[in-house]
Amino acid sequence: QVQLVESGGGLVQSGGSLRLSCAASGTIFSIYTLGWYRQAPGKQRELVARITSGGSTSYADAVKGRFTISRDNAKDTVYLQMNSLKPEDTAVYYCKAVRVVAGGTYEYWGQGTQVTVSS
Repeated sequence: QVQLVESGGGLVQSGGSLRLSCAASGTIFSIYTLGWYRQAPGKQRELVARITSGGSTSYADAVKGRFTISRDNAKDTVYLQMNSLKPEDTAVYYCKAVRVVAGGTYEYWGQGTQVTVSS
């Protein structure tokens, strides 16, 4: 049973920083592509950042230059460092692990952590 558990969310003022963590268990963490997604009230869930098993990263335009995704395979953890936060970053943040194999795709989601940025 694969489990992803996010932590690190909270309330922060505009311009502040937070670091989210997502700890995995029950799988070989290093072979998964990992992503951080967010969902604001009334909006669809959107991709924020992604990091492959090889360490390549990609970001949504809205967070480029402010957010950094990283992974520590020894700790089975993926991080999202969020700097220069804006009120529009307010959302529930989720981590996702994906592995594509010949027979299909394995996807796992965490339960989410709330990030609220006050103006």
